[in-house]
Amino acid sequence: MIYSVTLMFGQIIPPFYIGLMVILMVLIIASGGLKKGEHVEESITIKEERRKRLGGRLFLPAILIPILTLAGSKLLDGVKIGGKALLDPSNVTMVALGLACLTAIIVAMWMTRGTPTGAVKESRRLLESIGWAVLLPQLLATLGTIYTNAGVGTVVSDAVTAIIPEGSLFWIVVIFCLGMALFTMIMGNAFAAFPIMAAGIAIPFLIKQFDANPNHIAAISMFAGYCGTLMTPMAANFNIVPAALLDLKDKNHVIKVQVPTALAVLVFNIVLMYFLVSLGI
Repeated sequence: MIYSVTLMFGQIIPPFYIGLMVILMVLIIASGGLKKGEHVEESITIKEERRKRLGGRLFLPAILIPILTLAGSKLLDGVKIGGKALLDPSNVTMVALGLACLTAIIVAMWMTRGTPTGAVKESRRLLESIGWAVLLPQLLATLGTIYTNAGVGTVVSDAVTAIIPEGSLFWIVVIFCLGMALFTMIMGNAFAAFPIMAAGIAIPFLIKQFDANPNHIAAISMFAGYCGTLMTPMAANFNIVPAALLDLKDKNHVIKVQVPTALAVLVFNIVLMYFLVSLGI
């Protein structure tokens, strides 16, 4: 309930009281006050029957979310009805994401012959299975802003200036992408790492010095950060929670499997960013 209040009324509640709410949530979790509720689940037989009947189509609702979000943000942006924008111009992507999620839920209920009540119950069960880790993305993203305001980005910029040869685009790109991955591993969230690395390297060096395209830099740097997400237990909702839900004996098994892919993609991001910036694309 406290968490929902911060999401719904965060813009009107003074930051000091939001901070108190966050501390209260941490205390509740630390004292063991967060526990799973009781749920009446369907039998294994029913679940297995549905799995066999649906097969690979089970993934359709999940695939629809990114497809419909992209389509909605591009096709519905600027559309007006009666002189008023169909979607909030300042949050087109977020509104499109919300509509995509609703559509996916409807499709899932149609495929599984489920009900809205069942969807709510299953959503509650999943959130309670994830537990406190569901708070991490928002908290860690806020941590990135705090670090940036504390001047961490300036420290990073000074370190790069002292270490990297002046005008060396390749090494600046390498340090930037590696920094995104490493800070993401430390903080557990690429959104938390981005403000620091953008203030320390992307803006003063890549954008101002080498005239790099900000859109390309932002997209590729976040992708580099996600490589760090694949390799850290700090990203608990991605790496630790799945291990718990699958009852894996090794809680770090998911991370170990993902490391080779993460390193390969990180190298690809470095090469891609270097060529885009060097070619002036």
